[in-house]
Amino acid sequence: MNESKIPKLLQEIPDKPKKLYMIGEFPDQDNNIFLTVIGSRKYTQYGKSVCEKLIAGLAGYPFVIVSGLALGIDGIAHRAALDNNLTTIAIPGSGLDASVLYPASHRNLVKDILNADGCLMSELEPMTKAAPWTFPQRNRIMAGLSHAVLVIEAENKSGTRITARLATEYNREVFSVPGSIFSTASEGCNELIREGATPITSARDILDHFHLLDEKNPTQQQMMALEPNEQLVIDLLNEPTSRNVLAEKLDIPIMKINILLSSMEIKGLIAESMGKICKK
Repeated sequence: MNESKIPKLLQEIPDKPKKLYMIGEFPDQDNNIFLTVIGSRKYTQYGKSVCEKLIAGLAGYPFVIVSGLALGIDGIAHRAALDNNLTTIAIPGSGLDASVLYPASHRNLVKDILNADGCLMSELEPMTKAAPWTFPQRNRIMAGLSHAVLVIEAENKSGTRITARLATEYNREVFSVPGSIFSTASEGCNELIREGATPITSARDILDHFHLLDEKNPTQQQMMALEPNEQLVIDLLNEPTSRNVLAEKLDIPIMKINILLSSMEIKGLIAESMGKICKK
């Protein structure tokens, strides 16, 4: 991909790449919101759950999830996008040749991204191996390619903080998930909020920022792409039903039904009142 074909948003940054290598299909630039989702490789269960729930809440809306294919939150973000029928772009810290693609443990994830009409991008020569210098370089691509950057978890001194700083320099919105004051994994996020990043506690915060809540009916939009278990829940909700009854009828452990119902509530598919679940 030569300079003239570089995505519009990337052309806006002062240190734009002169060329890009790509495998797969680049999403429509005019009708999608590109959201870079990043976080710590040493993620916590809190960070994983937040990442999955926030991305699930964007299902049915015109979002493309951008991340760096790394271990940790990056990989979780790509997988959550795929699970919720959202296109995702991976920008690894290596060239795109299969022999050097980093990390090698994400080869199956790469196949799934490409099979779902996503793509891989890099400005590095195809045979370039990952090295300490390649990651800061690719971070500017992630920041520049997006309309906004969402930081899930970050320590104070990390590549994630670098990407957030670049996003600010490129006049991109920076979103940050607040975390416990006792968790080093959330120190960077809490500091970003102190510096002016927008705190994100639900997918609705992101949708509201982009003025999408009034333009679409989430339930109507997302009912078209229900997961199999979500459809089973909807089919059972002819009347308000308790979590325990749903778990029994679906033969799903209560822990898993709680996760499923939380995701569906974030998406706007169901609501809970007086201990009963009902369709919205």
